[in-house]
Amino acid sequence: MFLSVLSAADPTEEPTAPTLQDAQEGATNAASWVEQNWSTWLSIGLRVLLILVIAAVLRVVIRRTITKFIDRMNRTAQAVDGTALGGLLVNVERRRQRSQAIGSVLRSVASFAIMSTAALMILGTFEINLAPLLASAGVAGVAIGFGARNLVTDFLSGVFMILEDQYGVGDTVDAGVASGEVIEVGLRVTKLRGDNGEIWYVRNGEVKRIGNLSQGWATAGVDVTVHPSEDLDRVKTVLNRVGEDMSKAEPWNERLWGPIEVLGLDSVLLDSMVVHVAAKTMPGKALSVERELRWRIKHALDGAGIRIVGGLPGPSDEDPAPDPTAGMAAPSAYSNSASPQSQTASPIAPAAVPTNVTK
Repeated sequence: MFLSVLSAADPTEEPTAPTLQDAQEGATNAASWVEQNWSTWLSIGLRVLLILVIAAVLRVVIRRTITKFIDRMNRTAQAVDGTALGGLLVNVERRRQRSQAIGSVLRSVASFAIMSTAALMILGTFEINLAPLLASAGVAGVAIGFGARNLVTDFLSGVFMILEDQYGVGDTVDAGVASGEVIEVGLRVTKLRGDNGEIWYVRNGEVKRIGNLSQGWATAGVDVTVHPSEDLDRVKTVLNRVGEDMSKAEPWNERLWGPIEVLGLDSVLLDSMVVHVAAKTMPGKALSVERELRWRIKHALDGAGIRIVGGLPGPSDEDPAPDPTAGMAAPSAYSNSASPQSQTASPIAPAAVPTNVTK
């Protein structure tokens, strides 16, 4: 109405102030429009309010359900960790971080799905055509996916690593690009602490293979190199006694998951024999077991008089005594005046002058 009045008015004329009659007509038109459409707007408002309430309640219920499920997982892990078996097989921090990561992913996915569905339902209530919006969202999603493909790859790889429990906090892993002890597992980045104390930030999408050194059991192996003249039965007896003593001592009886076995000869050479000793240990404890086993084997072999060889060859007991004249030079031929070399090198004597000359 106001547009028609403005179009019909002469632009050269000065605008007049609205009168009371114009205000009454405007109020009447507004009241009639509200009277005609109030039921529609009321139904739309109630529908939108109902959608928001249902979405909020559903989101809260689902998030609480996921949180309770994660708390139950943590309580189970803490209960098992109090036992002896739990101390060997379960890491509370690992289970806690893994459950938190899984819970965060589930809560985020549930919230996104619920709120996206509610937003689409609200737009449909206003009778807005969703086809162009969905098409635009699809194109934008494809563009974002191509632009942030590395981020998406890292995120998806992290989700599957956590769900499949490939590694966790406290594990010693070899990720190819870096190796060390896992100190934090994230959805995008995994933190490793190296042997020298450095921290490696490894993107999950860059990990092509994982070697977990802390799952199942580990193997501790020690090579004992002895002289070939030693009695093998005696060497085996000493090594078996060392293994039995170490299996009964604290704390090695817990770290060893099997007997220390003498597996036999690995190689036989002219100057040495290599006897291999091995045992199954707890994950991540193989290095400490090997060090202790070498220490005990060295003491036992020294006490039994069995020689350990290796490195540079040392002097042998069977070698003859060195000749004291070996370092002296051979006599020279010029030291003998009667030798042909001395006669050749000596100066020629002058001829004698005769005393009687015939005149």
